[in-house]
Amino acid sequence: GISLLIIPRIEGVSTFRLNTQGHWISETTQIYFKDVKVPVKYLIGKENDGFKYIMFNFNQERFGIASQAAAAARMCLIEAVQYARERVVFKQPLINSQVIRHKCAEMARKILSTYALMEKVASQMNADPLGEKDASIPLNVALFKVQSTKTFEFCAREASQILGGKSYVLGSKIDRLYRDVRAYAIYGGSEEIMLDVATHNDIKNEKLNPKNINLVIFLQYSVEYFLD
Repeated sequence: GISLLIIPRIEGVSTFRLNTQGHWISETTQIYFKDVKVPVKYLIGKENDGFKYIMFNFNQERFGIASQAAAAARMCLIEAVQYARERVVFKQPLINSQVIRHKCAEMARKILSTYALMEKVASQMNADPLGEKDASIPLNVALFKVQSTKTFEFCAREASQILGGKSYVLGSKIDRLYRDVRAYAIYGGSEEIMLDVATHNDIKNEKLNPKNINLVIFLQYSVEYFLD
């Protein structure tokens, strides 16, 4: 019973911009409707088919969000390495510290694995853009989003630690990236929902098909099943 409509800014429609913690570029807005009548010509697609359109859009939307989070994580690493090379502590660059190098290496490891998963999912979606044939696409997109946002959160924290007080000054790149973390982890489907999407059909119903689910989840499930 859900239909999609284009709502023009007509009489009875009012908006109020909301201030957000981060992701200031997005126009997060409260929309009010008062006795609004929308002409039938503004219907998108077929009546009552809106839910299907929303579901088909989710793969593209979530992949886009996850890709942005992966790029943001990479930016955190770039900023951290550049600062560590320039910052001199006790007469030597901060990057000379083994602890700092290990932080950068751990960030790079997570980023590389995230990019590898991104390429896999991109290849799948290129072959089946709407996920109408390949049932593993929604599952892998969901897992990619979780992997990407968790990597972004980790890198934002580690970069903040490396930059120290500079990262806490409003206006720095790391300051902005750190504030954006929660937006990527929540909108488009929170991490908890994404994990449930990735495992609900195959694992909950015990109809696990290795071809239709990420290998990591499959192996984890296999081990737990064996131990039980």
